[in-house]
Amino acid sequence: MAEIRNCPECNEFFNYTGLRDVCHKCAQKEEDLYQIVYRFLRKRENRAANVERIEEATGVSKDLLYKWVRKGRLHPATFPNLGYPCDNCGRLTTTGKLCDNCQNDLKSDLRTFDAAKEFRDNIAQAERGTYLADKKK
Repeated sequence: MAEIRNCPECNEFFNYTGLRDVCHKCAQKEEDLYQIVYRFLRKRENRAANVERIEEATGVSKDLLYKWVRKGRLHPATFPNLGYPCDNCGRLTTTGKLCDNCQNDLKSDLRTFDAAKEFRDNIAQAERGTYLADKKK
């Protein structure tokens, strides 16, 4: 079901359906800017351009470029120097919310936590022990 929201760009009301996060006018402006960026990147000499170079040449903001990469409209496989900031450290990444280094750190921390938990559980199990009383007495 749709809801009424304010456009984050122009502050106009629009009917939010989950497809776009801006109003129709701003979405059209974004699409026009996307076409400018895409035309720029299609030129062979610009395919390896990074975000700063694209921003300088086209005037499109970094945030908008990051949004298009995150949504898959600009593919890092085709344009190798594109990415968006990691949610943890800010380094550029091309998939997910975390860069490879942050993912590896998180996985390492989880393995350490699991090993410590297993160790604590084993100690608790050993301390409980089971004692049987002699039934003949």
